[in-house]
Amino acid sequence: MKSSSRLIGIILIIAAVAAAVLGWLWLRANVAEGNQQASGSLLGAAFIGLVIVVPLIGLGLYFVHRGNAEAKAAEEIAAQRIILDMVKTQGKVSIADLSFATKLDRDQIEQRIRGLVGRGLFSGYVDWNAGMLYSVDAAKLKNATACPNCGGELTLAGKGLVKCPYCGAEIFL
Repeated sequence: MKSSSRLIGIILIIAAVAAAVLGWLWLRANVAEGNQQASGSLLGAAFIGLVIVVPLIGLGLYFVHRGNAEAKAAEEIAAQRIILDMVKTQGKVSIADLSFATKLDRDQIEQRIRGLVGRGLFSGYVDWNAGMLYSVDAAKLKNATACPNCGGELTLAGKGLVKCPYCGAEIFL
């Protein structure tokens, strides 16, 4: 989906260019007909440029920048949604499959997974060595003392994160 902010920005820039061209043609025609002197034309050009053209271009650039930022955020959300949907529907999914589906590399997928965990949208665990992501109900993991991957004793690694010291699996609560 294209951002309407970007489209508005492009329209404003086009309007600024059109205003500059039309203003220049109008001032030139007035000088050619003898209705206006060159000094008056210069003042008119400065007025059109500073009051109409520059603000329109500034607003246009702002909206284009804002539209690009909105598009980037939408891509981020779409990638996270793909990851979450795949894990929740399949129960377990390989990092390679996630990479293929989202067109992201392993580090980018890890960032998206941690983003989902930070928002409280994903609970489960990741076996980075095997490259597998598992979806597990958080209630099952909260009281777990053994790693669901290898059975080793779990150690707390951070808020909402338990890391298995034996297999390296990260369990997100």
